[in-house]
Amino acid sequence: MKTTTLTLRKLKGQRPIVAATAYDAITARYAAAAGVDLILVGDSVGNTLLGFDSTIPVTLDMMVHHTAAVARAKPEALLVADVPFVEAHFDFKQVLESCRRLMQEAGAEAVKIEGGAGLAGKIARIVAAGVPVMGHIGLQPQQVRNLGRYRKFGTKPAEAEQLLADALALERAGVFAIVAELIEPILARTIAETLKVPLIGIGAGVDCDGQILVCTDLLGMAPEAMPGFAHAFAAVGDEMKKGFAAYVMAVRARKFPRQPPPPP
Repeated sequence: MKTTTLTLRKLKGQRPIVAATAYDAITARYAAAAGVDLILVGDSVGNTLLGFDSTIPVTLDMMVHHTAAVARAKPEALLVADVPFVEAHFDFKQVLESCRRLMQEAGAEAVKIEGGAGLAGKIARIVAAGVPVMGHIGLQPQQVRNLGRYRKFGTKPAEAEQLLADALALERAGVFAIVAELIEPILARTIAETLKVPLIGIGAGVDCDGQILVCTDLLGMAPEAMPGFAHAFAAVGDEMKKGFAAYVMAVRARKFPRQPPPPP
């Protein structure tokens, strides 16, 4: 059965929501077949697949390209696309046009926007236009140049108060769910219990309404770059190395391709 924003909201309090990123059709097919509820085409494609050191160089055209690839897999999971760096801070007409492209051209079923109460008014107008929006609070990777580093959020009272206010403002704006990244776990639990919409955590503890991980982390494709809160549920990187090495050896030994048997 196809997951929608409505069915996702109904999962709150019923069972944990499972979300993962994907950036291509093949990965999306595997994720959907495994039963993932939500596939996010994250701007994390920048530092996972495209070789950038952050999400900041990822453009709207790149997001449209990768979202369209995932959409072609026709996953049962809800397909959400990130609104990339700066786009959400342009004037409303331009932001709405970015969302339109992600949905009409690329095939996303919703978008994710980083930001809290300061963007709530704009998000409310986007939702009113018919675009489902997922919020994103806590660590916002698009702000890394301002932050100077990645860190946990909500460890100090004032910051904890602001995060709760951000979450409530986004809920009032009409988001169907919120990603909580690197938020102090006890605070994340409080926010999840306060909200009527699901709070999906990443590095925010076990008491959120669901979890999301980057696919290259959960598949163990680049263990040397995996953040401390993540977990590799497979060792795909090792298997890829073995496969390429076996191919190299077979070609050099003239064992591939196999020669047809001589005619009788």
